[in-house]
Amino acid sequence: MSSVRLGVKVTGIVQGVGFRPFVYRIAVQNGLKGYVRNRGDAGVEIILEGNEPSIRKFLVELETKKPPLARIHQILTSNLEGRNRYRRFTVEKSSKVAELSGSVIPPDIAICNDCLRELRNPEDLRFEYFFITCTNCGPRFTIIEKLPYDRNNTTMRDFPMCGRCLQEYQDPLNRRFRAETIACPECGPKAWLTDSKGAPTRSEDPIREAGKLLSEGNILAIKGYGGFHVATSAIKDQPLSRLRNVKHRKQKPFALMARSLKDARTFAEVNEIESGILTSYSCPIVLLDKKQDFCLSSLVAPNLHNVGVMLPYTGLHHMLFDEISDAALVMTSANPPNQPIIKDNQEALEILGSTVDYFLFHNRRIANRCDDSVVRVHEEKQAIIRRSRGYAPAPIMLKEKGKQCTLALGGELNNTSCLLNDNKAFLSQHIGDVENMETKSFLETASSHLIRLTNSKVETVVCDLHPKFTTTSLAKELAEANKWQLVQVQHHFAHVAGLMMEHGIEEMLGICCDGYGYGLRGEAWGGEVLLCRSGSTEFERLAHLQEQPLIGGDAATRYPLRLAAGILNKTVPIEDWLSQNKEYFPHGKTEIEVLLQQLKNPKGLIQTTSCGRVLDAAAALLGICYERTYEGEPSMKLESAGIKGKDVLRLHPIIDHDTLHTTELLQELFEARKKYSAEDLSNSVHAYLAKGLASLALQGAEENGVSTIGFTGGVAYNKIIVTIIRRIVEASGVRFVVHELVPPGDGGLSFGQVAASAFF
Repeated sequence: MSSVRLGVKVTGIVQGVGFRPFVYRIAVQNGLKGYVRNRGDAGVEIILEGNEPSIRKFLVELETKKPPLARIHQILTSNLEGRNRYRRFTVEKSSKVAELSGSVIPPDIAICNDCLRELRNPEDLRFEYFFITCTNCGPRFTIIEKLPYDRNNTTMRDFPMCGRCLQEYQDPLNRRFRAETIACPECGPKAWLTDSKGAPTRSEDPIREAGKLLSEGNILAIKGYGGFHVATSAIKDQPLSRLRNVKHRKQKPFALMARSLKDARTFAEVNEIESGILTSYSCPIVLLDKKQDFCLSSLVAPNLHNVGVMLPYTGLHHMLFDEISDAALVMTSANPPNQPIIKDNQEALEILGSTVDYFLFHNRRIANRCDDSVVRVHEEKQAIIRRSRGYAPAPIMLKEKGKQCTLALGGELNNTSCLLNDNKAFLSQHIGDVENMETKSFLETASSHLIRLTNSKVETVVCDLHPKFTTTSLAKELAEANKWQLVQVQHHFAHVAGLMMEHGIEEMLGICCDGYGYGLRGEAWGGEVLLCRSGSTEFERLAHLQEQPLIGGDAATRYPLRLAAGILNKTVPIEDWLSQNKEYFPHGKTEIEVLLQQLKNPKGLIQTTSCGRVLDAAAALLGICYERTYEGEPSMKLESAGIKGKDVLRLHPIIDHDTLHTTELLQELFEARKKYSAEDLSNSVHAYLAKGLASLALQGAEENGVSTIGFTGGVAYNKIIVTIIRRIVEASGVRFVVHELVPPGDGGLSFGQVAASAFF
């Protein structure tokens, strides 16, 4: 049988997932000769020599038996001339050649069951070693500095392999064959415990000692894969109260790390879908409903019906629980207000020294900071709130190819960037609120790194319409410096375009509800019904919520009684009511007098159609939340109250042509607030808005012959509203879609911007 020589190039997520060892094994099993090696473009190159049936079988197995974490985007083959050159099959030194684009290294991967078993095995080399990893798990994105994915291009180059690790690394039959993160207690990263000033404490077992300190009520900063967490007891009120004071987080919920799935079920409801997400290799924080007899401190997630829970995703996390009985620990990202998560040891000491009692450090450098991801489940569908660790930078695969390589910079809050390369959309890790130089710098760095990792050649940069956004000025700077085309996209159109691109929809009527978006003429939008068609950058605003005054601008978003007053003033005498609530205004009676004066002379007041602001106003009116201390707080607390109630008002939505009225809704609440519970009235608010939005959307769909309605924007996280709209729309025989792969809020805005730029 004649011999064949074949060159193979594989693109996708094929570095850092055990792909070379896998290729080696199936090549040897099929009697083939040649080599496999990583490339500088994140792809893999294979040379095969052997008979044609064996090579054909190899190519089939390449796709059907690939490692579980590998994602193959493309296999390119070419016949090679000349005689056979190889005596056996080998794993060769990586090439720096960067010819193709669109491949990328994988996200960080939670500890696998094999490593977890070895962590507990006294006979194993890595028994009780916190940094135990293999080809199937461990840090990837947070350690990579440049391509190809080899140890010397990662922060693991600081740890030369000992003889035993090197032997495993070179053994084709070993699970750690070519595992670039391979390490052991002798040669790998070390962990140590210090006091708040950085002085080492005497401890032979720093990780378990840290666990005991947490259980006792101390506050610790703990270095993980992508940055530092601040951790403490989830049971004791005193350290949580102290942590809230020093972090200036009056009410914002803290994330929890549960010892196990079984332990999570002692304080939270966990269904089958949520269980699968919690135990997945992404291991995100999942928002779970609290049990009725919630056994943890009420300060963990004040006045909310749910709590964010994740499971241990590193050996270090598992070991924290070894000698304590706590079902869960508070484990929240360590970052100053509106700044990126802390990743460096010295930075942590300087910033957190006055906040924490102890530090649990390790000496593996973090190349790329990366916050925990956050996920919620709505009616068996995943809703991603924050797409970061465990997901980024893996691409979202699209049904079509983009017109050109595009970088989008998102908006101002909950920012991410997105890189469109061919039919792949690469979302960055969570950046945060781009309100200062530190976060702007993080956005620039993360975007540049994403471009390098994917070997992309950007042609267009996209941003929001808002002229004062930091991301808008950055986009203009990058366009000028790199000779890129600059495109600006309206905020809500971007949200709808992203939902269409995610589902491969050509035409859709999109309901987009959030807190704020810059309108086409500078208006404050936030409750819109848009008709969008793929291939056209024009969209039609078919309907919206009633415009309401935003008294004091940003002050109204922080103190939502201002919103309620602006809406009620149209139909209800509010002077006495405001005086009764003067304690909830920072400047009391004086502020109320100024507010009333503004309402008497409303000329110049900002008007908004925001759905989020109506929810905020209702939360204040019902006494649920008088001050927004974190993004979305009033609306989130209103939802938590509404989930416990029922629709007692049963209001019929008031629709005037293209406008859903909200003044009458607030008036009804005002008049009924002493007759019904806040829980029931909260439910009625959600029902009114959901029924009204569904009616507007169905009317627009019928008039325009559209068969799909979508719901996007930050309000699309709201379980009550999503459920009611879905029920009404689907009962009318119309398809209803929501986001499942990207955040519906501003964390997915950059994804929508590339969609609007490249597909419309």
